[in-house]
Amino acid sequence: MHLGESHRFWTLTSQVSIRIGIRIVVGILLLMLVTLQYRLWVGEGSLAEVYNLRHKIETQQATLTRMQQRNQALRAEVDDLKKGLDAIEERARGELGMIREGEIFYQIVEPRRPGRQ
Repeated sequence: MHLGESHRFWTLTSQVSIRIGIRIVVGILLLMLVTLQYRLWVGEGSLAEVYNLRHKIETQQATLTRMQQRNQALRAEVDDLKKGLDAIEERARGELGMIREGEIFYQIVEPRRPGRQ
C-alpha cells in the first residue's frame, strides 16, 4: 500500500465511524424524546393525571363549601337552642306537633274529590 492509499483507507474508516456515531447519538436522542413524551402524556405527573387531580380538587372544594355552610347553619341552630326557649318551642311545634296548654288545635281536612285518592 502506498501512503496515499493508506490515508484514503483511514479517512473512509473514520467517516464510517463518524456516521455510526451520529446514528447512535440520533438514536439515543430519539429514545429520550419518546421517553419524555410518554411521561408527558401517560406516566407519573402526566397531563392526564394533572387534569384528574385538578378535577378532584374542585370536587373536594365544592364538598368543603357545602359542609362549611351546613356547619354554620348547625352552629346557628345550637346558638338559638342555647339562647332561649323560643327555638325549642318552635321546633316542638313544627317537628313534634305539640301545642301549649290551653291552646286548641284545629286540623282542616279537605274533602276528597271523586276520582282522586
